Amino acid sequence: MVAAGCAFPQALGATVASSPFRVAVINDEISQDFERACQVASGFGMKWVELRGMWNKNILDLDANQVTESLRLLKKYDLRVTDIGSPLFKVGFPGAPKSKFSPKHDEFNAHFGSTQQDAVIEKCIEMAKKFSTDRVRCFDFWRLDDPKPYRAEINETLRKAAEKVGKQGLVLVLENEMSCNTGTGKESAEVLAAVKTPAFMLNWDPGNAATLGEVPYPNGYDLLPKNRIGHCHCKDATKNGDKYDWAAMGKGIIDWVGQFRALKKDGYHYAVSLETHWRGAGTPEESTKQSWAGMKDELQKAGAI
Repeated sequence: MVAAGCAFPQALGATVASSPFRVAVINDEISQDFERACQVASGFGMKWVELRGMWNKNILDLDANQVTESLRLLKKYDLRVTDIGSPLFKVGFPGAPKSKFSPKHDEFNAHFGSTQQDAVIEKCIEMAKKFSTDRVRCFDFWRLDDPKPYRAEINETLRKAAEKVGKQGLVLVLENEMSCNTGTGKESAEVLAAVKTPAFMLNWDPGNAATLGEVPYPNGYDLLPKNRIGHCHCKDATKNGDKYDWAAMGKGIIDWVGQFRALKKDGYHYAVSLETHWRGAGTPEESTKQSWAGMKDELQKAGAI
């Protein structure tokens, strides 16, 4: 049951369930307490969550008991898993100059280095099977000032990884990430054209594209092959001069109503997953609740719930 003092409209579940999309939230955007994250997601009326980490551990680091407990909680709150939000290839590309985006500390409790990526792939496959999802999220290495000399090698790395997971009945979804080498819709379209493996799709993130100065919808989206979009992250952004900040859904510069409407029209039926990032409400949970309120309103205006 949802904790006292945290009531949600009872009719909302049926509304969300009517969406052509798998309406979801990334669990650790709510809380590192996985049960609390599941409570809130269920209270939103959602039937899906995206897994990135819980209990201050990256999803790939969960031990057998924690996996068992996670599965128990997912069943308790009637939630399914959209994908494994892994940190695969969110590292420096071997042999390339050190990127200015390379973090000075671990992100999302991920600590895997460049030499560990083969093991990361194997762990992703293992976790995808345990959590009964067919999707694994990846990146394409920390962003280089000039990726051209390395782009063919990066694409080949992505192709090999996609073929490896594809043999297991899984799909690799590349997130366009502003701190990695594919950040915009334009760059995403170029990579998809180069890596034609059916098991390789895009995790379309309009928020990330916006921070690189692209108008994600309609400009970036119009460049994308619609049948290669396999996942979608939902967050908003504001712009002040040359500076971008995260915003609650509906409070930023991205035309999410238009984006949701276009995804529905183009037959997209995978996840639209809330990745709040904004912390303006003080806590991750409250910020996510406010961002979900905006996202729900935009989905309704788009005729997608």
